[in-house]
Amino acid sequence: MSDFPEPQPLSTHGPARIIALCNQKGGVGKTTTSVNLGAALQEYGRRVLLVDFDPQGALSAALGVQTLDGPTVYELLMGTVRDTASVIVHTESGLDVLPANIDLSAAELQLVNEVAREQALSRALRQVSGDYDVILVDCQPSLGLLAINALTAAHGVLIPLEAEYFALRGVALLVETIEKVQDRLNPSLELDGIVTTMFDSRTLHAREVLERVREAFGDKVFETIIPRTVKFPDATVAAKPITEFASTHVAAQTYRSLARELISRGGAP
Repeated sequence: MSDFPEPQPLSTHGPARIIALCNQKGGVGKTTTSVNLGAALQEYGRRVLLVDFDPQGALSAALGVQTLDGPTVYELLMGTVRDTASVIVHTESGLDVLPANIDLSAAELQLVNEVAREQALSRALRQVSGDYDVILVDCQPSLGLLAINALTAAHGVLIPLEAEYFALRGVALLVETIEKVQDRLNPSLELDGIVTTMFDSRTLHAREVLERVREAFGDKVFETIIPRTVKFPDATVAAKPITEFASTHVAAQTYRSLARELISRGGAP
């Protein structure tokens, strides 16, 4: 794990840099990375908003947010609620969340006939962008209209990638989708990088996959590598980020390292 410099405190806040965490394969650590990278950035004095953009609502659950009572990101997309700030939930961990639940799965179909359907999330986030330094969007595992909305709203894309061969296979398709969005909808979108997750250094397979990723993507691959550990599911059950649940554990240290590396690469203020 490289030693990236401690980031300077910010004298002012906003407008936010929006980062979509995207991978059409499920179970690669998108939600874990969204929650824990957000918490680590917050430790360094950054104001962070997490957007749960997956109908499974895993990010909301991981921070103990109840999503059945109040409005969610779905109502913002549909325009039935217009005030984004009123939907944001302030969690016990100090992170702000735009929650989601199963209703969001209907948005894909309902947005199809809307004008500027790819920009629904962008419109919602524009209202609150000035209040935050970083907005992390936890995308669902698909490349449908919700993912396109996230990529259209974003300035950068982080791809969490499990150190496993089948996870690697889909990255080319994802990069192709990112390039199409750049070309047609969001010319300023850039690939911030690929974050290797669930890495088990004891297996030859994981080391070989990491080698292949580095060969293919060069310096787009973050030096910080997220290890596989039972502490992550434990923290999720406790509804806390790893930086709070097991502050001194190597898993917490790696997410702090990732936050420092992201800032040093210019991916976050």
